[in-house]
Amino acid sequence: MIRTQRLAATTVERVLSGASLTTVLQETWRSHSGLSDQQRGAIQDLSYGVLRFYGQLDILLGLLLNKPLKDQSLRYLLLVGLYQLQYSKTAPHVVVDSAVSASCSPSIDSRNSRNMRDPRHAKSIGGLVNAILRNFLRKRPALLEQAAATEVGKYSHPQWWIAKLRAQYPTRYQAVLETANQRPPMALRVNRRRTNVEAYQKLLHNAGLNARRPENDWVEEALELFHPVPVEKLPGFGQGLVSVQDVAAQMAAPLLCPQSGMRVLDACAAPGGKSAHLLELTDLELIAVDNDGERVERLKQNFTRLGLKPYRIIQGDATHPEEWWDGRPFDRILADVPCSASGVVRRHPDIKWLRRESDLAQFAEIQRKTLDALWQTLVKGGKLLYVTCSIFAEENGLQVESFLNHHPDARLLPFSVPEIVDGQLLPAPHHDGFFYALLEKL
Repeated sequence: MIRTQRLAATTVERVLSGASLTTVLQETWRSHSGLSDQQRGAIQDLSYGVLRFYGQLDILLGLLLNKPLKDQSLRYLLLVGLYQLQYSKTAPHVVVDSAVSASCSPSIDSRNSRNMRDPRHAKSIGGLVNAILRNFLRKRPALLEQAAATEVGKYSHPQWWIAKLRAQYPTRYQAVLETANQRPPMALRVNRRRTNVEAYQKLLHNAGLNARRPENDWVEEALELFHPVPVEKLPGFGQGLVSVQDVAAQMAAPLLCPQSGMRVLDACAAPGGKSAHLLELTDLELIAVDNDGERVERLKQNFTRLGLKPYRIIQGDATHPEEWWDGRPFDRILADVPCSASGVVRRHPDIKWLRRESDLAQFAEIQRKTLDALWQTLVKGGKLLYVTCSIFAEENGLQVESFLNHHPDARLLPFSVPEIVDGQLLPAPHHDGFFYALLEKL
């Protein structure tokens, strides 16, 4: 566990310094190739957990310290230890003992290697870690109550984020924040071209995996696993029988109402879940575009695994269709635009600590340019589905309102999904948060 704690602490430190959690973990696996699957899983679980509850853990640590720590690496190790004591099932004495041992590692105090050669200094650090973690165990109820007295400590989100949600969803913001701190469900999309939901559910059962149909009837191909598993354990995953995709994300393709033979554009396509779903529904002349070369490769790999063949895959910028568009208008456009990803933070808990309120204006400008550019490529009578995985109005309702004010040839079509209110689907226990607006060209 010592190595696990150390690497999780390093991961969290790098993320809170500005790096993506996914990127940091990938680099960790490459630089520590000898890690077992169990160790990787533990490091990932600890890293996600600390970031999920960082607001609370940071306040708890502040209450336990007499003065700020100069050694930031030691600070992040203590955050990992506090997370384990509060949220894991590991015996407290094991957590404390391992953290004490990990604190004496040179990697924890690499900037002061001279002192680390002094056993008295190592003993002093170990004593500090032991005292802080055991003090938390002794005073846990009072400390948790103190932390919860602040909104950041109660909800483990940045204050600006909490304030914005409270202003935009005064009766629902608390549930949204609490949902964002839960572990996400693992939902599957069955490839209807290769099997059906009932048959695949039996395959899961035979493999010792249980799944249920979603409580709502938004999509026909969805299943939710009772317990998440690595994709390698999903029967037929490599053969394209199934994909992993949140239930709310699976709404995009059906909402676009694709019909056989239509010319369809997925303008921000990678990694390809929504594009693939469109092709699974019916035969289309589908063009998939993304501006990132690595993501385009992932897009191609997903199509190959699922046995699907889009008409074209293009590396290009959705805000500049003149660079890749052949001039033939599209019947349908899926515009799943770049956004704050505020609706999927339980899957990516680093987002809430890396985002700044000022980022929303930058995303909104990209979204505006994307909508304006793509609208030119849509046939009269065609439909464009504007999608974000955001829950902030600046990227969603306000963006669409502005678009409609500047485009008299556009009208907003209604949805028959009760849970979607003014285009917004808020995060809930069984799905992420998404925004959908279906625009018709008059």
